[in-house]
Amino acid sequence: MNAPTQQPLPTTMPALFRRAAQIITVNGHWQGDYMPDPFDREISPVDVPHAMRPLSIVAALKCAATGDPGRASLLADNAIAVLAMRLEVDGELPQYGDVFSLEAHVDAWGDVEGRTAGQVVAVLEAAAGAEAVAA
Repeated sequence: MNAPTQQPLPTTMPALFRRAAQIITVNGHWQGDYMPDPFDREISPVDVPHAMRPLSIVAALKCAATGDPGRASLLADNAIAVLAMRLEVDGELPQYGDVFSLEAHVDAWGDVEGRTAGQVVAVLEAAAGAEAVAA
């Protein structure tokens, strides 16, 4: 794993999606939670900081927006909402529009058995392109 670069935080949705794709490319895609050992019971954050662990899609978006995969931001919440409306889980879009339901929907898509980091990166890059065109 590489050390995170000191880049300015993204301020637009396309930049946020691209940064999240970069994070997944470098650190890997994690299924089942935000990251391995989110409560630091086995991995010390001194050894492997949260931002350098493999991340779920939601955690990667939050990390891209704030530098911390556990910290919320309005930009990340908006990106999660946009992404949730692009992804189907079992042929369905999200049933509820609150941020927690949208996060759960995006995570459910990412948690599908066999989902690869390449697929996640492709969806994030596609979302960046669509948002850039819409802007």
